[in-house]
Amino acid sequence: MNPLNGIGSPCRCMAQRAVLAAAAVVLLAGLASDAGAQDAASYPNRPVRIFVPYGAGGVGDLTMRLLAQKLSDNTGQQFIIENRPGAGGSLSARGALGAPADGYSLAVTGNGQAISMTLFKSRTYDVLTDFTQVSVTGTFEMLLAVRQDSPFKTLQDLIAFARRNPGKLNLGAVNPGSTQNLSAHLFKQTTDTQVAIVPHKTTPDLVTGILRGDIDIGFDFYAGFQGALSDKQVRILATSGEERNALLKDVPTAIESGLPTYVVTSWNGLSSRAGLPDPVLRKLNGLIVTALADPTLQEKGLKLGIDMRGTTPEQMRDRMARDIVKWRNVIEKAGIAPEQ
Repeated sequence: MNPLNGIGSPCRCMAQRAVLAAAAVVLLAGLASDAGAQDAASYPNRPVRIFVPYGAGGVGDLTMRLLAQKLSDNTGQQFIIENRPGAGGSLSARGALGAPADGYSLAVTGNGQAISMTLFKSRTYDVLTDFTQVSVTGTFEMLLAVRQDSPFKTLQDLIAFARRNPGKLNLGAVNPGSTQNLSAHLFKQTTDTQVAIVPHKTTPDLVTGILRGDIDIGFDFYAGFQGALSDKQVRILATSGEERNALLKDVPTAIESGLPTYVVTSWNGLSSRAGLPDPVLRKLNGLIVTALADPTLQEKGLKLGIDMRGTTPEQMRDRMARDIVKWRNVIEKAGIAPEQ
């Protein structure tokens, strides 16, 4: 008998060990799957924390509170909002990243975190690899507003003036590096015009700048302009979504106004620390999508200018990945230096 091929030979032993190792992997995977399924069946059986990167009272905070209340009503468990604003969303992200990947600690992530991937050098996490994306929860586009008596009646009027008069047009937006501010930079890049982008500390400051004539056009969300719109102090030349705003059906999109590539749709969603078991992920996603489909919740969100609709985890992850690339290109082209 060949000693290298007989019973008890090195080759036979190595093969047996490989088979046993493979069987162990399959067994462990099966046990993990069973455990995940059991966790999903009972989820949630205790309070769930949602870390929000905005201060209390803002639109992002209010819409998340609407969703949290609906989830609490539907499940019988508390979904608790914890506000942790600052540091480009890093403070709230740490809340979820410092907890187990079990679906009981969630972070609000979205367009802001996609921007932060380029804007903050000191960021300690990667939103794509350190988080499991669960579902988008709401989207909202930019409004391009002028004073009510502005000579610009259409967006094309404004663009034509900017091209005839380089350096004479002033664009306004809040907070350098914000979605609003970057949407103004994207507008400048898309229209290939020489315009000044004037930063403002707050949305009320921006509205005041429009009304005083300090700036020719302002970029902000519906909630920011809601009061001035109600008082007919400002007029919206265009919105930045792919479709017309349901609250401003007479206002054309930038696409309809001759800028087919100018689309800015900000959004928020919910994420967990990476490693969330798939059965729990699917259960949580289903709870969120069901809650967001409630007509009363959608109506309340719409009044704030938010389209509250859920997605699959895969759709949210794809959207995050696309926006990281999109805003990186805008930031680099605008020459905005990353913050420490």
